[in-house]
Amino acid sequence: MKSHALGSTYQRTARLCLGILFAGVAGTGIGCTHTHIETQTPEHQEVCPLPEQRAKPGTPAPPQPPSVAAPVLVLQNVRLIDGSGKAPRDGVDIRIDGDRISAIGQNLAGPGATTLDLQGRTVLPGLIDAHTHMLSEPAGSFPAQVTRGVQETQADRVLRGVVNARKTLMAGFTTVRNVGGSDADASLRDAIAAGYVPGPRMLVANHAIGMTGGHCDHTNSLSRELFDPPDFRQGIGDGPLQLRKAVRHQIKLGADVIKICATGGVLSQGDGVGAPQLTPEEMRAIVDEANRAGRKVAAHAHGNQGIREAVAAGVHSIEHGSILDKKAISMMKRNGTFLVPTVYVGSFVEQAAKAGKLSPDSAQKALEIAPKMRNSFQMAYKSGVKIAFGTDAGVFSHGDNAREFSTMVKLGMRPMDAIIAATRSAAELLGLADTGQIREQFVADIIAVDGDPLADISVLERPVLVIKSGVVYASPAPPQAGTGVLPSQPAAAAAPTTSVGAGGPQH
Repeated sequence: MKSHALGSTYQRTARLCLGILFAGVAGTGIGCTHTHIETQTPEHQEVCPLPEQRAKPGTPAPPQPPSVAAPVLVLQNVRLIDGSGKAPRDGVDIRIDGDRISAIGQNLAGPGATTLDLQGRTVLPGLIDAHTHMLSEPAGSFPAQVTRGVQETQADRVLRGVVNARKTLMAGFTTVRNVGGSDADASLRDAIAAGYVPGPRMLVANHAIGMTGGHCDHTNSLSRELFDPPDFRQGIGDGPLQLRKAVRHQIKLGADVIKICATGGVLSQGDGVGAPQLTPEEMRAIVDEANRAGRKVAAHAHGNQGIREAVAAGVHSIEHGSILDKKAISMMKRNGTFLVPTVYVGSFVEQAAKAGKLSPDSAQKALEIAPKMRNSFQMAYKSGVKIAFGTDAGVFSHGDNAREFSTMVKLGMRPMDAIIAATRSAAELLGLADTGQIREQFVADIIAVDGDPLADISVLERPVLVIKSGVVYASPAPPQAGTGVLPSQPAAAAAPTTSVGAGGPQH
């Protein structure tokens, strides 16, 4: 069995399986419950084609179409935290026309509007997770992870991604940036954008880019008799020319963002967690190639030298940033580089190491890096580094993304700043100009929670209302139709509790 055996059939297999699964179960209550599937055309019920045109990088994907047109929906009597950082406002109405917020004020219903009285609940913008791995899931042990890596196909992974996408959306995350996986990530993104399956708006990197034997090389420690050495198609190269080709290939396959591995990692085998990997020259070539195509670059980087070299090369975000010092922080502030801290996953792998669920190599690295990650986050926050919310979901279970909030707040972040990190700041990092705030003419991505997240940030782990692009996916009560029409609302709002399995996470 060779790792290239599926080759260019990856995406075709994923698309075919998505089409068969979600056409075959339409109307049965199995799998996806988004009601518009029941009204698909016969052609869509056979095989789900992808949209002919993809959205440009840095712009929202097309909205998911509702089953019945919903020209006007008014959320009444809300406590509004709009994502801008302004103080909350009580007694507010929010009017939604189609997929856009058209007005914010009072007494906005009017004739024919569908209304939903939220009875003073706190309303916020749909949350944004800037660091996910949608096709991955924790395997429970290192042997189980290796077994899955050998046995699973891309079809298995993308179908698991469908389940994870729904969990993520129902957890209140209406947009994610998927930073490293495979070609199938773009297939999942496009299926969600076309409305075939429910999930968050996705920006994808496809394969992360790194050096031979580095953190992004998933054949480390595996038998060379079973797996061919990965090349530019899997994001692996050595030297500026090979890595430019790797960037071009990921963009050819639909990447919205480029992810690189500037240092070693925790869950990869045989590399030091803080050791620099890509050279400054290689990273400059990658960033230049990505910028030429209008893509931003996210750099996985734990160690200080790799962080400094990545920032100097012009990356747009440092993922994890576990070993920062004053010089690295100064460089990030000067360049406007975001930190995506992922502090919850640091604690998660630390506990997994103590429970014997990691390889000996990974366990040692997890115990070493977790306390340094927490300290670096505190230093960066106090120093004013721009912070965007990201979780590394896929290393832990999808749907638990909001646990990052409590972890950041426990480490000293103000609750309002944590909310801004997952709304306005994350939208800025992703280049989404009309997302991340509740403002007129912005995309209608909205959640509501019981309680006050400024007093108890953990309430964000339990959204009672989820709206993405004007479509209601979860609601504390059915909207009340006037002479207008009821918006599309999927049945069985609770996310599925099981999944197919797991692929290789990238912490």
